[in-house]
Amino acid sequence: MAAMMNALKKRNDIWKPYPGSQTRFLQCPVWEVLLHGPRGGGKTDVLLMDYLQDVGTGLGPDWRGLLLREATTELEDVIAKTKKWIPQIFPSAKYNGSKKVWTFEKGETLKLSYARTLDDYWQYHGHEYPWIGWEELTNWPFSDLYLQVMSCNRSSNPDVPKKYRATCNPSGPGNGWVKERFIDNGPQGKIFTDKQGQRRTHIQSLLTENTILLKADPTYHAKLMALTEGNKMLRDAWILGSWDLVIGGFFTDVWDKKKQVLEPFEIPKSWRLIRSFDWGSSKPWAVTYGVEANGEQPVGEGIPYIPKGSMIIINEIYGWTGKVNEGDQATSQEIAERVVEVDKALFTEYGLKCYVGPADTSIWEVRDGSSIGNNLAIHGCHWTRAYKGSGSRIAGWALIRQMLNASKKGTLETPHLYFFAAARHHLRTLPMLQRDAKKPEDVDTDLEDHCGDALRYLLSRKMMAMTRRKVNN
Repeated sequence: MAAMMNALKKRNDIWKPYPGSQTRFLQCPVWEVLLHGPRGGGKTDVLLMDYLQDVGTGLGPDWRGLLLREATTELEDVIAKTKKWIPQIFPSAKYNGSKKVWTFEKGETLKLSYARTLDDYWQYHGHEYPWIGWEELTNWPFSDLYLQVMSCNRSSNPDVPKKYRATCNPSGPGNGWVKERFIDNGPQGKIFTDKQGQRRTHIQSLLTENTILLKADPTYHAKLMALTEGNKMLRDAWILGSWDLVIGGFFTDVWDKKKQVLEPFEIPKSWRLIRSFDWGSSKPWAVTYGVEANGEQPVGEGIPYIPKGSMIIINEIYGWTGKVNEGDQATSQEIAERVVEVDKALFTEYGLKCYVGPADTSIWEVRDGSSIGNNLAIHGCHWTRAYKGSGSRIAGWALIRQMLNASKKGTLETPHLYFFAAARHHLRTLPMLQRDAKKPEDVDTDLEDHCGDALRYLLSRKMMAMTRRKVNN
């Protein structure tokens, strides 16, 4: 950061390079860039400097910046940093506290603002901001607002550069879509070009680069080590900036991919294959295929002991557009055809008939004289009704946790839950689910919970049978 300050002070309209990810971020010619890393990496400061490096270079009023946080209350730290750095670098700059706007000597402006929902977009609609920065991008659960604000990243002056920048730490409600958009496209520094020809990349910062923080608090690293003692997941995220683990997820403490994802094996013919269905249109729909163990053990190397009643999710269908939490709006006929096709494929592969399983009861709601459930049945795709008794939702999530915990610990007395790699959207979305802030025993329904719901229906169908037995008795 000291090098950054010196470079900005010297100016001469030439950026002075120095080692590290901060330079790579500031000099990156790519339009859309994410700077991510551990706690204390100085990412907010670097984001500010990315905008400031083009102040005073002749762009004048055309150089307009917009720096966003999820809420106005979260802007306080950013505002404090701007008041620390900007007067040192540009003494003539003025700050308007009511509008939260910095104005520089040649007319450049930097607006500090917020955007939480899609409705907040309209306060920026029609504006031109050639520089837009998002602070703590993983705080936004979905990508829709981030993508919509892109339309404001423009300038009527062709000589003005356009930059779309963001910073974040791993974890948070938006961990899934941010990881998919940036991290999963390749190693840091690799430039990814999307179907529209737009380029993006990601760069990882390091704690050691924040020399000002470490000089002011030489024990900061030791403090992080002490705070994460015994919690490798938290330590990897806080200190290493790892994206492989999710902090604070609903299933974080019971999730162990190394133990719970099995290599495909020959499934005993005495096991039962069942499917379940979570309906969606504008949001994704999901079909979960699971085999239930009956005590007979499969033959093969590396297969754990699988207690009776355990479930292995061997396949899935996921109706999405390829964008996080966006459904493909498939018709009932299209859904039915895909399900029947997978039913047949699994019979060919494993020799198991697929039994009709539970579906979201909303598909039987009659509208315009018919229902989705009836339309699916017309095309040969039948379902039973998912159990939705009092407290069933909470009990279903608890059952998933219980079975995951058993497979993680290898408990022999309790049914386990496992997955084959073919259930890739279960493996992608389940670890990302967060607790509901107001109801911690439930999942935040604003997130991508569709595979989780289908899995919950599948595992909870025994609750329906137990309820019926009690009624009959």
